[in-house]
Formats: sequence, structure tokens, C-alpha cells
Amino acid sequence: MITLTIWSDFACPYCYIGETRLQKAIEELGLKDNVQIDLRAFELDPSAPKEVVTTTPERFAMKYRLSLEGARKQIEQISDLGRELGIDFNYATTKYSNTRDAHRLMKLAEAKYDRDTVGRLNEALFKAYFVENLVLADHNVLLEKAVEAGMNEEDVKDVLSTDKYDDEVRFDEREAMMRGVHGVPYVMFNGDFAVPGALTIEGFKSALQRELKKQDKKASEQTETERPHQCGPDGCELL
Repeated sequence: MITLTIWSDFACPYCYIGETRLQKAIEELGLKDNVQIDLRAFELDPSAPKEVVTTTPERFAMKYRLSLEGARKQIEQISDLGRELGIDFNYATTKYSNTRDAHRLMKLAEAKYDRDTVGRLNEALFKAYFVENLVLADHNVLLEKAVEAGMNEEDVKDVLSTDKYDDEVRFDEREAMMRGVHGVPYVMFNGDFAVPGALTIEGFKSALQRELKKQDKKASEQTETERPHQCGPDGCELL
């Protein structure tokens, strides 16, 4: 079993692109039943407002010191990467807001629901932001997406009306800081080696195959160590 630990944020375009590429790599290698994905919260901007106060091109231009036209061009190039994967990617019209409550909702899903529900919610939140251009700080949006993913309405309302799972989100972010993670997506393979950034599908396939080879080698070495043997006056030998 390969365990992938992924730090990401729902407002991060490369996270959506990277996770989609990773899923395709897993499917193409036939590893769906041999890969466990553990999601970790990472807010790109913990201080982001809960209300939409600027457009994505304006914010992008300010952050990267670009002209508005230059920002729109780069945003469109990123959107094209998503469209190549079959996603109706609308990055330019996203409505930027705080994502803390979305991450808290994911923690609820991980704590009380199965992996399929977690996966559906994860995809639904990315889609809500980048395809439907909804406000992820809006509790009505979060409630709708969570229920559609198979979560209990009262469970969701209970979390959204309190600060439950806030500590879990902060724990993920502290762990990321301790590991030197400054950007997402950030994918760790079996707690061993990490891949920062959104690799191509082939890149993820190569990383997965590398991990499989490492596991096969360890299993082979263990088998050799555990082979039955017998000892006599002349020493010991494998049977």
C-alpha cells in the first residue's frame, strides 16, 4: 500500500490540477486499491476575507507585480492546463475568499465518513471554486456540497456553526511549517520522499512506480531474511 499525504488549498489552481493528474496516474497504473490518500489542510492566505473584495485578475496582478493584461494572460494559461484534463476551468472568474471553513468541513469528513465520501467532498469543493465560481466561505455553499457528497446535514451544520476541527486544520499547517512546506500542492510518498508542485501525469506515474519498486525491494529483502534455515557443526544454511 502506498500512502500519499497531500497538503493543498481549495483556492489553489495547481492543487486542483495536480490532484486531478495524480488521480489519472493512479487509474492508468491500476493502483486505485493500492493507494491511500491522506489530505492535509494548507491555507494559502489564512487572513483572506470571508467576503469577496477583489477580482482574481486584480489580486493576481498585485501579488505577482503584473499588469492587469499580463495577469489575465497567465491566468488563462493556468486555466488551459485544467481544461486539458477535462475540467471546465474558470480561474479568471473565481471568487476569492477564506477557505478555513472548507478545510474544517474536510476534517469532519475524514473523522466520520469513509474515503469515498472524503474524495467526493474534496472534488466538489475544488469544482465549486474553479468551475462553478462559488464563494467557499459561504456556509450555504459548503452545506450544499457536503450533503451532495453524502454527509449528514446536521453534522455539517454543527461544524459550521462552531469552531470544531479548527485545531486539526492548524495542526496540519504547523506540520507543514515544520517540514518546510511553503507552497502547495505538496505530495509526500509513504512519509519518505516528497514532490512539491503539480507534476505531469507521467511524472506522477514515475514517482508511483519508483515507490512500488522500493516496496518490492524491501519485501524481497525481508523474504530473504525470513527464509527458513538450519544450523549444524559446519554452520548455518538456508533451506
